[in-house]
Amino acid sequence: MSEEMIKCIDLVYSYDSEEKSLRAVDDVSFQVRPGEFVVILGRNGSGKSTLAKHINSLLLPSSGEIYVDGMNTLDLENTWKIRNAAGMVFQNPDNQIVATIVEEDVAFGPENLGIDPLEIRTRVDEALKIVDMTAYKKHAPHLLSGGQKQRIAIAGIIAMRPKCIVLDEPTAMLDPSGRKEVISTIKRLNSEYGITIILITHFMEEAVEADRIIVMDKGKLIMDGNPRGVFSQVEKLKAIGLDVPQVTELAYKLKNSGVDIRSDILTIDEMVDEICQLK
Repeated sequence: MSEEMIKCIDLVYSYDSEEKSLRAVDDVSFQVRPGEFVVILGRNGSGKSTLAKHINSLLLPSSGEIYVDGMNTLDLENTWKIRNAAGMVFQNPDNQIVATIVEEDVAFGPENLGIDPLEIRTRVDEALKIVDMTAYKKHAPHLLSGGQKQRIAIAGIIAMRPKCIVLDEPTAMLDPSGRKEVISTIKRLNSEYGITIILITHFMEEAVEADRIIVMDKGKLIMDGNPRGVFSQVEKLKAIGLDVPQVTELAYKLKNSGVDIRSDILTIDEMVDEICQLK
């Protein structure tokens, strides 16, 4: 196994037209270890989704390199191996569901990989169990809730046995209940099954759950650290149009008003503990 699940070296990606060239990803370098849970944050147009598509070989660098499980995406012979190693889940689950029965949809990916039918049966059952959707295997996907559909889309990726899953704003179109279902599933995949997770989100409370946060702005990587370290930099994040978790912002405002309180609070429980210790 490669020492890095993802290794990005001086990555540049440009959208070129007759009028101008736009660098959507501008000289970005970082690494992701196997089993790590990384969140990528950035406002619209920051380059985060363009970066994510490089991890799945949907886009290739204009310059620089990106390695997925030790494989260079620029080597076209690696493309299908890379897509097998790094599955991708998009924003709208309806765009990823292709069959009229849940279990058939989950089987679609392994079938395209030429997996033996008996092995596919095992993988489908396992994947549905992991996302807690076994009871719905004979259902029609279009009758499910948004959160359930997204969990089926994730099951379809799991059935292909990837080492890494890249999720591009998978909860953006869901209600709070659906978001909670999907994030709970993602956390389980990471903690119980050791799958490397790269999550793009604009919900700051989801980012709190990560091992590490990468912040992008105007195509550049501008922050990289654990959630506590990143979210404590409230003014820097607001300057590039990003929020912080509500409880972190409350702590920031209390501290600025003279209250002796930590500025790196991430959860309600931490806030309660701090308030209880105030004299």
